Amino acid sequence: MNKSASYKSFVILTGFMGTGKSSVGRALATSLSCPFIDLDAEIVAEAGASINLIFADKGEAAFRTMESACLERVLGKGPAVVATGGGVVISEWNRRLMRSQGIVVNLTASLPVILLRLKGATDRPLYAAKRVESLLEERQQFYADADIRIDTDNKSVEDVSVQIQEFLRGLPLCAY
Repeated sequence: MNKSASYKSFVILTGFMGTGKSSVGRALATSLSCPFIDLDAEIVAEAGASINLIFADKGEAAFRTMESACLERVLGKGPAVVATGGGVVISEWNRRLMRSQGIVVNLTASLPVILLRLKGATDRPLYAAKRVESLLEERQQFYADADIRIDTDNKSVEDVSVQIQEFLRGLPLCAY
């Protein structure tokens, strides 16, 4: 937990695919009475194509460029809970932007739980590439750059949302 965290207008959820960012984000936004923004959904809407299609047609590098631009636009709006894509943290620029604009909450899960949650997923291009374990390991150092990390194994969406809210209430000038 980062003791220097203070109130900022965004709660930004990071974490590997299958850790619960979108589900927890929706519940948290409802509890905080603020908008919920799913960064991947924003990218899809702006591009007019699925993430799988973007990866297939333009490649991962082009997707990451789109992701960074979308993150900047989203964080230029009013207060919200933002669920990021699992790879947004690999860009140092993205990490700095998120830290400057919000409270960064990293959701974690064990590899067996992630694999169970993703079983049968067809909408995740990097999961389809069977790179889950190596990607998770590569990104750990970036996921650690958060104000708080929460293990979602064996926890309900509501339990995780409450844990985040308790953290937020402890921040100076926190309006949540």
